[in-house]
Amino acid sequence: MWAWVGACFGAVLACAEARADLPPVPVGVAEVDITPDYPTRMSGYESRKVEAQGVESRLKAKALAIGGDRARVVLVTVDNCAVPAKIVDEVAGRLKSKIGLGREDFAVCSTHTHSAPMLVGGIPFILGEPLPADQAGRLERYTKEVTDAIEKVALAAVQDRKPSHLDWGQGHAKFAVNRRLLKDGKWVNFGVMPDGAVDRSVPVLRVTSPEGALRAVLVGYACHCTTLEGNFTKVSGDWAGYACEEIERAHPGAKALVVVGCGADSNPQPRGKVEHARQHGAELAGEVEKVLKGSLAPVPATIQARFSRVDVPLGAPRTREALVEMAKGTGAPGYFARTHLERLDRGEDPAPPLKFPVQTWTFGDSLAMVFLGGEVVADYALRLKRECKPGGLWVNAYSNDVTSYIASKRMLDEGGYEVDHSMIYYDRHARLAPNAEDAIIKAVRDILPPAFLTPAP
Repeated sequence: MWAWVGACFGAVLACAEARADLPPVPVGVAEVDITPDYPTRMSGYESRKVEAQGVESRLKAKALAIGGDRARVVLVTVDNCAVPAKIVDEVAGRLKSKIGLGREDFAVCSTHTHSAPMLVGGIPFILGEPLPADQAGRLERYTKEVTDAIEKVALAAVQDRKPSHLDWGQGHAKFAVNRRLLKDGKWVNFGVMPDGAVDRSVPVLRVTSPEGALRAVLVGYACHCTTLEGNFTKVSGDWAGYACEEIERAHPGAKALVVVGCGADSNPQPRGKVEHARQHGAELAGEVEKVLKGSLAPVPATIQARFSRVDVPLGAPRTREALVEMAKGTGAPGYFARTHLERLDRGEDPAPPLKFPVQTWTFGDSLAMVFLGGEVVADYALRLKRECKPGGLWVNAYSNDVTSYIASKRMLDEGGYEVDHSMIYYDRHARLAPNAEDAIIKAVRDILPPAFLTPAP
């Protein structure tokens, strides 16, 4: 026992010595409520055909601004299924004009809750049908309000900056499980795949005042925010929102922000009830408490931000004949096919390339945050962690856009929802091409500093 205590004390002393060499960092945090006070159609499930019927938990947009005026980054988290690139780029342009913030210095991450209002341009065919004019009008209104809220909360966080210390560590939560049931190597349905790929790491960034008071916590976890299913008709932040509530309840005055990693092929278990969402939120919050009480690594204020967009290759587009046959159907496939046929008849390109945003923030050579713009499966984070500096990588998905599902090359032969079926909801004409994974990984490696990379395989 005393050996263990001595080891812990030594780790704390080492952390304190490293902290002594790091000056305080200007950090600001802010929050805006984005819960609508009027009915809206919610994103996430085609099966849900009604507007929201009440509020189970409030939705928030939160921001964390790190760094001084010459080197600063601003992260905004939004309780929504999919904030599209059009909104992010619009706000980025406003922030560039008002405070000179570079595009590479601004990131927006969706929590991917499936119980929040749809944003115009986000997962365009998820509702499976054109909306009545009144419902469409309310979504236009909400989209404008969220766009303004993201700008407002980002500016408020920049204005709130105070000297702070940054530290980070990692924990582990168990409620994410791989959901791709396979039979004879082929996808057959959603379920629980105990041996499937999953990333259960819980990265935590702690923000404290020079006196040691907790100001903010940024938490990551790679799991779908789908505890609440298509039969649930109230607004909710799902497990991510409840995790923030638990953390903030334990630390009055501090703000908690949740970002979602590469969990597009992971579901929370158990699921289906509000108490399950609260259970998962409590589990994540409990793991955060363990990390906060442990030995964290100091994070320097030397920030380097980079941003790029990569053309992700897709397979061959559907033929007109295939679209004509598909157009006879109902729901999202029929709606998608009829829309694409109309585009063909107007002479438009029915199959635009997938423009995939990739962003990195590095803090000295201690921590690299990667932001990927889609529903990215676990294989990508696991591969990047193999190819990058051990223990120094934090991978986020659903960032700066939610372009589509991003299946890995391994999954293409398996087929199924994440590979094929889901692409219709995102207005994609085909599955990803076999070289898509390598193109995305290369794009990340191209903008990460060499200190974070191992030699390319």
